[in-house]
Amino acid sequence: MDKKKCSSSKEKCALQEILGVIGGKWSMSIIYALFTGKKRFSELERMVPNINTRMLVKELKNMEANGIVVREVFATVPPTVEYTLTTKGRKLEPIINELYKWGVEYVG
Repeated sequence: MDKKKCSSSKEKCALQEILGVIGGKWSMSIIYALFTGKKRFSELERMVPNINTRMLVKELKNMEANGIVVREVFATVPPTVEYTLTTKGRKLEPIINELYKWGVEYVG
């Protein structure tokens, strides 16, 4: 890591910026769940253990604002909402898979 990029108080460290996008407690679990394709909100809630609705909404809004996921709303009663990864989000797949392997080997 380039120490110069993290030394200035006016410039954010690139790693800190990355963690702002995908560093939430639940972000990687949500992204991991979306690797298999489009998911409805309720499916994500079931797939991410111990997350509450408020936190799932917050994480999805953050990821949508950062171009990681796309939110699609369908005009049904009740409204159906589906989430998919963007191209930018898909590029996280090998990185998150490697973090998962590392965790299995050294943490779990």
